[in-house]
Amino acid sequence: MTTQADTPAETHSQIAVEVSGLKVNALQDGSGPNIVVLHHSTGPGWIPFYDLLAEDHTVTAIDMPGYGQSERPVWARHPRDIAIMLHSAIHKMGIDTDANLVGMGFGGWVAAELACMHLHGLDSLTLIGAAGVQPEEGEIADVIFYEFEEYVKLGFSSDEAYAEIFGDEAAPELKELWDFSREMTARLTWKPWMFNRQLPHLLTELETPTLLLWGENDRVVPQGVAAVYDASLPNSRIQVLEGLGHLVELEDAQATADAVIAHISS
Repeated sequence: MTTQADTPAETHSQIAVEVSGLKVNALQDGSGPNIVVLHHSTGPGWIPFYDLLAEDHTVTAIDMPGYGQSERPVWARHPRDIAIMLHSAIHKMGIDTDANLVGMGFGGWVAAELACMHLHGLDSLTLIGAAGVQPEEGEIADVIFYEFEEYVKLGFSSDEAYAEIFGDEAAPELKELWDFSREMTARLTWKPWMFNRQLPHLLTELETPTLLLWGENDRVVPQGVAAVYDASLPNSRIQVLEGLGHLVELEDAQATADAVIAHISS
């Protein structure tokens, strides 16, 4: 999600490919091994977190089909549909070698589905506050019940942390992006809400080194989700960032980037 604290995207190149007759758009910057990033359900956009990753890597931030500048597959009814399209898009963009996949929130769910289709082709997988599996206790917050400020504030450790990024009131274009993205998310995740009962079983074959990165105070996707992922994946570990909420990449971009780069490097 683009925020009001972002700097102009002067150095980013825009790339697009056609998948299933639809345009899939992405922003790209940096050089080196590939990092492919999948955004939250709140929508895409370039954020400072990506700049930090791009210091030593080629970062491609994809607008998932139906979000941002990517065209909408009106027929899609499951995150796996989006993952299949992205599997093709990543190949057509030429970023499927030396590939490190990072998914955040809903994008983490799509990343997990995609990784199950690409079992031996990823160098690493990072799931940041990812939805996609059902926690044993608690539930994943339902975006449909909230207005923009309510939901995004829920993603921070405090209202003050939210205000540092978005100010007193979010820009109208962010709210418009939110509404557009929320509609697409509802199409894909409404039943059951934000998890796939089949996914834990499929993950047992995924040997890709996986980092499960969570904020200590995540009020959107409980840490119990990380525990289910960890129990399903044969090569994973959980790392908790102290004092942060769900949107760790916005609240502390440096700490989040450091954790991701350390995982990729190891």
